[in-house]
Amino acid sequence: MKFTRRSTLALIGAAAVARPSFAQAQPNVFIFDGFAIRGFDPVAYFDQTNPGPVMGNSDISYNDGVATWLFASQITKEAFLRDQERFRPRYGGYCAYAVSKGGIATTDPNAWTVYQNRLYLNYSMPVLHLWRRDIPGNTARADKNWPGVLG
Repeated sequence: MKFTRRSTLALIGAAAVARPSFAQAQPNVFIFDGFAIRGFDPVAYFDQTNPGPVMGNSDISYNDGVATWLFASQITKEAFLRDQERFRPRYGGYCAYAVSKGGIATTDPNAWTVYQNRLYLNYSMPVLHLWRRDIPGNTARADKNWPGVLG
């Protein structure tokens, strides 16, 4: 599938959060049903043997005052608490590609990349492929835009 600017914007446009001037700023963490990363364990993406999304357990949680983070085990929760900077997804778990384009969008926990020991999430698998075409450039642009895109 060939991606044009128009098709790319259409992919993320439906999920982009509109922020009229009178709207409240978005939280610095993407929250779905009260949970960061839709309830998936952020540490599981860094597993050396089987990295990727693993649903967290509601009995093993941590609330940072903004969102509740779920973990698959007490071990992953403890790892998160020891090094939150490493394990929290960049850009609060909002779509990294959307942030690189100056907006925000929801994310799919299956559309992920670990780059330079940091977790990046994207809106969908097609958007993930766009993100991966230029991770260094997209990261540099997203870093400039974050957190200003929150409103």
